[in-house]
Amino acid sequence: MILVSILILVVYSILILSFIIGFDAIDFFDEKTEPKNEFSIIVPFRNEEKNLPRLLQSFSNLKYPKHLFEVLLVNDYSQDSSVKIIDEFILQNPQLNIQLLKNKRASNSPKKNAIKTAVKTAKFNWLITTDADCELHKNWLETFNSFIEKKQPYFIAAPVVFKTKKTFLAIFQQLNLTSLIGSTIGSFGINKPIMCNGANLCYRKDIFIKIKGFEGNSKIASGDDVFLLEKMVKKYPEKVMFLKSNNALVKTKTENTWKAFYNQQLRWASKSSAYENKFSQLISIFVFLQNFVIILLLISLLFTTNYWLPLAISLIVKFFIDSILISKTEHLLNVKSAFFHYILSSLCYPFFVSTIGLLAQFNTYTWKERNYKK
Repeated sequence: MILVSILILVVYSILILSFIIGFDAIDFFDEKTEPKNEFSIIVPFRNEEKNLPRLLQSFSNLKYPKHLFEVLLVNDYSQDSSVKIIDEFILQNPQLNIQLLKNKRASNSPKKNAIKTAVKTAKFNWLITTDADCELHKNWLETFNSFIEKKQPYFIAAPVVFKTKKTFLAIFQQLNLTSLIGSTIGSFGINKPIMCNGANLCYRKDIFIKIKGFEGNSKIASGDDVFLLEKMVKKYPEKVMFLKSNNALVKTKTENTWKAFYNQQLRWASKSSAYENKFSQLISIFVFLQNFVIILLLISLLFTTNYWLPLAISLIVKFFIDSILISKTEHLLNVKSAFFHYILSSLCYPFFVSTIGLLAQFNTYTWKERNYKK
């Protein structure tokens, strides 16, 4: 078991080191060009009355010509006052081009259906997806426009950060998201993109249609981001890019309870078995194995003291190498975690990853008051 734990640690360390190198390989983008590109912003929503006012206000705050973007809000059978809030906002802000659409369900994935519904209505070629619980940086569209003009991409992934809270649950979620964003940027930097976040995603409508959108994965409830990324990478690898800029940031909310966070992570993890990208599968396997081995070594200490050294080495090496990537990503996202919170989260993380990794293989989860099976 000692040799196995060392082998897993070596592979895991090499993978994270490659992400650190990849993270630095992508230049920070801070250029500005004249507004030129037109955007259709797509926001699927269901029962978001508490979050919509902030999102709608952030549309008003965008520093971009109003005639160069439209907002397509797709109602997924909301049962609260979401529609009323949107209707009132539209009346009060006639300068904004906002449309309220009804989702057309055609598969097991309401969100993918909502995006497809919006794509059919979108009048502009550049599509940007975000979520109803998000707030946008005022330079959001301006930064995407400049990036498009300079880089000529087809598909752009961009960073997401949580609004700051001081509870341990919120801090744990922020560190978890930070590690995911760091790994995402790193994977783009080594030309092996493994993930992206649908809360901040931009791509060309004509290319989306050409690769047949979500066809082939519509049975999977989530994955409107990752499966589309895989298709784009397969067809146009040189046109898939990450926008490394805090001016393109989208802020979203943490989950309020551990149960809600558990369901979110279970939903994200449940799609991993459907990944076609072999490198993504490799990452998922070794992240799980590294954390699971730590649990096994810890349990083994109940029966023998032979495993204290490999356990200590695994914890220290993992802690150190993870901290490098997280520190770099926190600098980009303008967030900072206290050292104590990072230590505590690092000790909890193996239990968290192991539990989610095992249960995601056969468990159900809840999303927007709906139950889904794997």
